[in-house]
Amino acid sequence: MRLVIVTGMSGAGKTQALKMLEDMGFYCVDNLPIPLIETFAELTLSNQAGIRNAALGIDIRSGEDLSVLNRIFDEWSRNRVPFEILFLDAGDETLIKRYKETRRAHPLAAGGRIDSGIEKERAKLAFLKEVADYIIDTSRLLTKELRQELEKIFVNQESYRNLFITILSFGFKYGIPSDADLVFDVRFLPNPYYSEELRPKTGEEKEVRDYVMQHGTAALFLDKLYDLLEFLIPNYVLEGKNQLVIAIGCTGGKHRSVTIARSVYDRFKSREEFGIKMEHRDIDKDNIRKRMV
Repeated sequence: MRLVIVTGMSGAGKTQALKMLEDMGFYCVDNLPIPLIETFAELTLSNQAGIRNAALGIDIRSGEDLSVLNRIFDEWSRNRVPFEILFLDAGDETLIKRYKETRRAHPLAAGGRIDSGIEKERAKLAFLKEVADYIIDTSRLLTKELRQELEKIFVNQESYRNLFITILSFGFKYGIPSDADLVFDVRFLPNPYYSEELRPKTGEEKEVRDYVMQHGTAALFLDKLYDLLEFLIPNYVLEGKNQLVIAIGCTGGKHRSVTIARSVYDRFKSREEFGIKMEHRDIDKDNIRKRMV
């Protein structure tokens, strides 16, 4: 029997997560009144209802009753009730954007600004995030990627760490990514842009990668970068960081940055201590601009 408490920030994907867990065979209940949670847990854990796995959605709509959860969780822990807490989070900018796109009102905004509602909600849910077993930041996750993370935890029984890393290539001429935690400038490497044959290609193609990696400078840089990341990442995991964006930039974001981002991703993609994905923000920007001219 597995009992999962699904909670987190409004707009971070809790409803989607519950639907995905339902597809995975969980009996899901959203926004069950907190005074009924203990009764529900007793019924499911005793197997009287024939439920194998259950997921309970709890969020800010529970209001003042949220404070009761501390007592419930403490009691469950003492009695060794097998429960887990999944906390869905996202950056403030992402949450605001999602609310504006859906034209929904934040439950704590009370007709005011969305950002003030988010601030209040973070304060009220802080204790849940602190005790959560799994924290998934959905700021940069596609729906299918969220499903993959949930399957990793609740279906495949794989070891899971809360840190999710995005390796992001970009072009400096289009601006540094605002959400980058670490930024590396690789404009010192050989530039395929000056080769008419290579200019239309990208760092995802072998000819471009070979050009960037010539003379050994890129390989030496990667060795030093790997050493730095091998030191930093475990410390970020220990700190409890749940989202890390490593941005690698060149001039246009098409050749050198893509090559190095691909190399970093390939180096770390098989690691079990964290989730990882790769994005090329500006790889097609030059082509788009040419079509517009």
